Amino acid sequence: MDVKEISFSYGKTKILDKISFSLKEGKITTIIGANGCGKSTLFKLMTRNLVPTSGKIVLGDKNIRYIPLKEFAKQVAIVHQSGNEGSDITVRQLVEYGRIPHRKISCIKMADDDKKIDWVISVTGLDEVKDRQINELSGGQRQRAFIAMALCQDTDILFLDEPTTYLDIRYQVEILELVKELNKRYGMTIAMILHDINQAVHYGDEIIGLKEGHILIQGKPKEVIDEEVIQKIYGIHLPVRQVDGDIAVLAVGKRDIDTDKQ
Repeated sequence: MDVKEISFSYGKTKILDKISFSLKEGKITTIIGANGCGKSTLFKLMTRNLVPTSGKIVLGDKNIRYIPLKEFAKQVAIVHQSGNEGSDITVRQLVEYGRIPHRKISCIKMADDDKKIDWVISVTGLDEVKDRQINELSGGQRQRAFIAMALCQDTDILFLDEPTTYLDIRYQVEILELVKELNKRYGMTIAMILHDINQAVHYGDEIIGLKEGHILIQGKPKEVIDEEVIQKIYGIHLPVRQVDGDIAVLAVGKRDIDTDKQ
């Protein structure tokens, strides 16, 4: 997917200004930025929930604006920030919705639907809860169920909007490890918005940092993230350290750092 010179405004308020980049095939791209920088708007544009004021987003060789919605759903799967739909249905019923784009008639199963559903449930570790209702699940299980529904669309690209929001640290790591496995084992191209800088750095092959509707940084996390960049993006100085060959942003105040050194 190629984002080409897209701009977007709400009325007279410009949110994004001539954004251009490409999602690298088979890689995980993480998008970061302070609140109000345009992350959510960019996500909505790339997933066809908004139309650019100018510019275009191309999938293959087609402007996504002109790809029929059902065809788009065969190529791109989307997990939004929070899924409250279908709380009174079972996990398996929810996952099955992912097969709808592949059916000629939405209510009639295809021959390989059950096989695909079973595989996705297994891959996402939901076998033990597949017959439970969505509203009975933990936050982590619920998020995996919505990811499973997206996987059932059998696409090459997966979009995730803040997939770890509202989850405790255990489930955050579980979800991100699942995302990593989907990328490494099955070659999915993944783009996700993350608030946690360290998670974006650790799990992203590529990172895009937005500031006031522009791309401030883009590249491999180790090559583009430093203390100056964090200051520019978030307006706060945070130490960046090398940890076991990786980089880590210490999200604590300077006073705490100084005290720790004494």
